[in-house]
Amino acid sequence: RKTMWDTETTNADTCCAVLLEMGWKVKANDRAYHQLPEFQKKVFLCIKKSRYSGNAIKTYKYNALTFIPLNLYEQFKRVANVYFLALLILQIIPDITTLPWYTTLIPLVVVLGITAIKDLVDDLARHRMDKEINNRKTEVLLDGRFESAKWRDVQVGDVVRLKKNDFIPADILMLSSSNPNSLCYVETAELDGFDPLTLNCVGLTGLIECEEPNNRLDKFIGTMLWNRERYPLDLDNMLLRGCKIRNTDVCHGLVIFAGADTKIMKNGGKTRFKRTKIDELMNYMVYTIFALLVLVAAGLAIGHTFWYDQIGAKAWYLFDGKGYSASHRGFLSFWGYIIVLNTMVPISLYVSVEVIRLGQSKFINWDLQMYYADKDTPAKARTTTLNEQLGQIEYIFSDKTGTLTQNIMQFKKCTIAGRSYVHKTSSHKQKNKYIIFTWNRYADKMFQFMDHSLVATVRSGKDKDAMEFFKLLSLCHTVMVDEDMVYQAASPDEGALVTAARNFGYVFLNRTQDTITIQEGDKENSYEMLALLDFNSDRKRMSIILRFPDGRIRLYCKGADTVIYERLSAESKHTKSTQTALDIFANETLRTLCLCYKDISAGEYEAWERRHKEAQVVLADRDAALDRVYEDIEKNLMLIGATAIEDKLQDGVPETIAKLAKADIKIWVLTGDKKETAENIGYSCSLLTDDMQIHYGEDVKSVPLVHIQSARVQPQSNRPGKRKPADPFFTQTGKNALIITGGWLNEILYEKKKKRRRLRLRRLGRRLPPSSPQDGQPMNDWEKEQRQVDFVDMACECEAVICCRVTPKQKANVVSLVKKYKKAVTLSIGDGANDVNMIKTADIGVGISGQEGMQAVMSSDYAFAQFRYLERLLLVHGRWSYIRMCKFLRFFFFKNFAFTLVHFWFSFFSGYSSQVNWFITLYNLCYSSLPVLLVGLLDQDVNDKLSLRFPKLYLPGQQGSLFNYKNFFISLFHGIFVSLIIFFIPYGAFLQTMGQDGEAPSDYQSFAVVTASSLIFIVNLQISLDTSYWTFVNCFAVLGSIAIYFGIMFDIHSAGIHVIFPAYFTFTGAASNALRQPYLWLTIVLTVGISLLPVICIQFLSKTIWPSVGDQVRNLEREEREKAPAFQRGRRSRRSGYAFSHSQGYADLISSGRSIRRKPTGRAGLQQSIREVPHAENI
Repeated sequence: RKTMWDTETTNADTCCAVLLEMGWKVKANDRAYHQLPEFQKKVFLCIKKSRYSGNAIKTYKYNALTFIPLNLYEQFKRVANVYFLALLILQIIPDITTLPWYTTLIPLVVVLGITAIKDLVDDLARHRMDKEINNRKTEVLLDGRFESAKWRDVQVGDVVRLKKNDFIPADILMLSSSNPNSLCYVETAELDGFDPLTLNCVGLTGLIECEEPNNRLDKFIGTMLWNRERYPLDLDNMLLRGCKIRNTDVCHGLVIFAGADTKIMKNGGKTRFKRTKIDELMNYMVYTIFALLVLVAAGLAIGHTFWYDQIGAKAWYLFDGKGYSASHRGFLSFWGYIIVLNTMVPISLYVSVEVIRLGQSKFINWDLQMYYADKDTPAKARTTTLNEQLGQIEYIFSDKTGTLTQNIMQFKKCTIAGRSYVHKTSSHKQKNKYIIFTWNRYADKMFQFMDHSLVATVRSGKDKDAMEFFKLLSLCHTVMVDEDMVYQAASPDEGALVTAARNFGYVFLNRTQDTITIQEGDKENSYEMLALLDFNSDRKRMSIILRFPDGRIRLYCKGADTVIYERLSAESKHTKSTQTALDIFANETLRTLCLCYKDISAGEYEAWERRHKEAQVVLADRDAALDRVYEDIEKNLMLIGATAIEDKLQDGVPETIAKLAKADIKIWVLTGDKKETAENIGYSCSLLTDDMQIHYGEDVKSVPLVHIQSARVQPQSNRPGKRKPADPFFTQTGKNALIITGGWLNEILYEKKKKRRRLRLRRLGRRLPPSSPQDGQPMNDWEKEQRQVDFVDMACECEAVICCRVTPKQKANVVSLVKKYKKAVTLSIGDGANDVNMIKTADIGVGISGQEGMQAVMSSDYAFAQFRYLERLLLVHGRWSYIRMCKFLRFFFFKNFAFTLVHFWFSFFSGYSSQVNWFITLYNLCYSSLPVLLVGLLDQDVNDKLSLRFPKLYLPGQQGSLFNYKNFFISLFHGIFVSLIIFFIPYGAFLQTMGQDGEAPSDYQSFAVVTASSLIFIVNLQISLDTSYWTFVNCFAVLGSIAIYFGIMFDIHSAGIHVIFPAYFTFTGAASNALRQPYLWLTIVLTVGISLLPVICIQFLSKTIWPSVGDQVRNLEREEREKAPAFQRGRRSRRSGYAFSHSQGYADLISSGRSIRRKPTGRAGLQQSIREVPHAENI
């Protein structure tokens, strides 16, 4: 009873849901119909508009009216900009200001202006792209004739005419085609159309009812009512916007979805704004600094209140005539100190960060070692905000086909009737290995095969199995062919199989909607196509039912061995031998397909055809109904053989994966391939190694469930939110790897599927039947989340994870789970449209410009042509960017703390009066900005070769050890220490002193000159100590900054500028008078020396006693350079340079089958911590 109730409820719910989804009505050639009140929707208050979108698209963000307000609104979402605006407002108030208001206004305007210009340039590019697309021309049926119209003027219900190589302007229902086969081929898919003789486009008044606009590219359901008959519609009848017409002179279509309603626009969505971990950390640090600033300002304001009450109010020379009370003056002093001490978070910090990121992006673009000459494709940083995040990657999620492999398929091996035909080794030269198909005028010259016996078997005409094998390959497919005999295949696999049949004498020549014509040897035969049962990811097979010229009806089927073997007849031969061959092929990482056939009687076919037509017009769950009908006919099959196609690895993939693994980066491969193929690709690309324990999804499936079931009996209050890290899933020692399938993953991601059904039933007013512990489904939200947490924890214990048979959405969900529960920095890399979701979901998305178009590249943050460049992107550019940004931020905070806190100490001796001079404005602009900026752009701890040679150098970035709150407080305390030295040593020197001229240089301007000069020397020498990679530019920047300081200081205190601006520059000659005194120069030297001496000692001790990995690598490099033998002249040798420049190879290991992985040696000390092999290549 329970099962019946569940089944009936599910069917009823499905029918109701389909009826709700079929709410989109389109009437052909009737624009007024779509403007009826019933199709209006409320936009705002009483304003309504048609629910049918126009065809104009808008991807830009701003227009002439909204640019300034909207851009400013977005920029002021950044807390720092609001902070600087508040400072500007405070500086405008005369009673509070301690600095001219323009000292904050000008930098703020520059920052906002630069950002606005950058946003404007990007948006203008989007405007141009939108304008170009919206102004494209197409032909629309208006008033009984086709007229040229712009895309933006196309409306739902219009009939359009498209020609060869035209882009499709909207999602349209194909009505007719100029091809006699009524087919239309586009770049991305092959789509069936209606019989061109059936529909008259001019007089067409049909009504289409279909699903509402959605983002499902793989599904479309609808019906067309025309001449009182209903015709089923599915995705095969649709031409989607953005595709291009191929191999079709003219076709006609009816616009179903336009503009923003099209599937491609629905899938576009808004790209998620990505921020780095350092950005997030900086935000929290800004909050911390602001809190410190408020506390310091409040303390000084309180001090000023008491000081004025005790001393200031009684000093006649401080009388200003304003009559403010002490508390009022303290309140004003608080805001004055907020302005004075604002250099703790200077606006120049954000300008410098953007400049550094822009420079790092340019270095990636200019890297010739990431340039792929074969396709003239350089690396491209498509964003400037994520560079340092490249140095913190912990997990890489990679597609397989086209990313790790070349996505160029080659027919390599096959087995026919139990006999395998493979590449045979030969002692002849390479040119004699491959078959020369001179006897076949249709042969593809690029096709290569080495087993000559297969050609002899096929040409003899005596082996019926071999003839059926290649006849099936030439007939059972969805390939299109043009006039030049060029095949257009929906997938490279199909193209390779049809090309193989072509070279062996079974040439696919032409197809119509009802027939397929092939050349069999010297004869040309046409076969009537009765039905095409297409491939999908659930069926994992495709079939075609043909009527032979002699009247026989036969079904040909090809598909994965897992589904074919379930449907074989008991009388089928060679099943065991074929399975053995399939296992061998899969172990060699080849992609396999089984081929089979079935003879069908006329009566059986007619009965099946009736059921097939009924299933085609079913509204509720049409796909499932068709699958059931397909199952009826695809059984009792006779096995012919199997094919094996090679998808070669890209160059350098194994080396790249091995190097990234040594950097403690875990790599997950997410692919749609079968498990065996994916596993063996994992071995071939070094993702899986011999010393790993492989765990399969079906074997470990019970592990998380046991944990959850044991937790069910615990009281709710005692349930842990997360499993303890000390309780591992895999108790055995050694490395682990996990291989799971999409079906297994569905159970982990069950929550979202259940949620969608719950929402659908809520619309219908029904309730979801409860789950039970016995059905294996989660009973509540806690169990759903716990199941996901356990999966992530279990998978992350593994060195490698392979998810096979997964959908694009599952790929993105896996990335989301790791991000959510591990808080790890993730990178996704792929080359096709099915990887776009995964690329957008990860913290960093990398697109490979490969065989599958540019969709992945257009959605990515970084793009290049080969997977092997990922190694350089992360281990060189990413690591450098992270180290440079961390060093820049640490030093920037230090130098500003050291400068700002001098005002704090001075306040105790100046009556807590918050007054400063021009130095505060010029300090971050001229005196200290360039050296630290160049460190952020150019610094290197080790060069690129050593970065690649020692992957362990990447670890500090993953650990976030170079910039965190610990480093922040170290910079803070370092700044406090230096500020104390800078203030109190000159202060002590100025207490009781006499100059050479008999005068005491104890005025506060001379004191300011000494402290400022000491600060400039300390800051610039400190950055010199922190610089690891010296260039002429760095040296020039340090010396130039000091020179600029003295030049500006003497100018500010000169008589000339006093004459021009007497109100602003009143201390004429103060600098020259102070710096004439040797005593003050000695004070400056003493201050600088005491400030830098502890830093020098700490750096010396840390590099000798506690050296970092980078220090060890530099020491090792120095040792190797010193030990390098000198070149000796005068020695000659006739021995081969090749023979003596290479070490022993791996031929004996390969032939013996033993692992070629080198065992770790037992060296101690430095060599053990850095090197695993004699050449120190393993870090």
